[in-house]
Amino acid sequence: MNADRVQRMARATLAGDLPFPEIVGNLLAEGVEYYRIDYVALQMSFYSGAASVVVAALNFENLPTVAADFDGPALRAAILDSQRHGQTFRQFSHRAMQAGVQGYYAFLRGQRVTYLGRQGEQHIEWFPGAKPAEA
Repeated sequence: MNADRVQRMARATLAGDLPFPEIVGNLLAEGVEYYRIDYVALQMSFYSGAASVVVAALNFENLPTVAADFDGPALRAAILDSQRHGQTFRQFSHRAMQAGVQGYYAFLRGQRVTYLGRQGEQHIEWFPGAKPAEA
C-alpha cells in the first residue's frame, strides 16, 4: 500500500475532488481492504490485507458533536442523498454525526458499510447493487 497515494485519496475525499466509486477503485488498487471513519477522533484509517495502516486527519471545522442517540431514518436519508444526489462527504459527515454516528467501517472488498452509534447501535448499508439475495 502506497501511503502517499492513500493520503491523496483521503484529501480528495475531504475536498470532494473525485466521485466515491473512483476513490474506492483507487483505494482497492493500493491494496486497501477497508477503512474506518472516526468522528470522535476526527481521523480516517485505511487498512490493507498486509497489516499496513495509513492514518489521515478528518480536518473539517465546525462539525457537530455526535448525537447521543442513534437516528436510523436520518442516517438512511443522508446515505440516500449521497447515493442519489452526490452530497459532499462534508455534508454527509455533518448529517451522520447529527444522526448519532460515532464512526463507520467501509469494507471495500465486502461492498458494505457498517455505521456505529454511541450505544452500540449498528446499521449495515450495502454498496448499490451489492446486497446478496436473501436466502
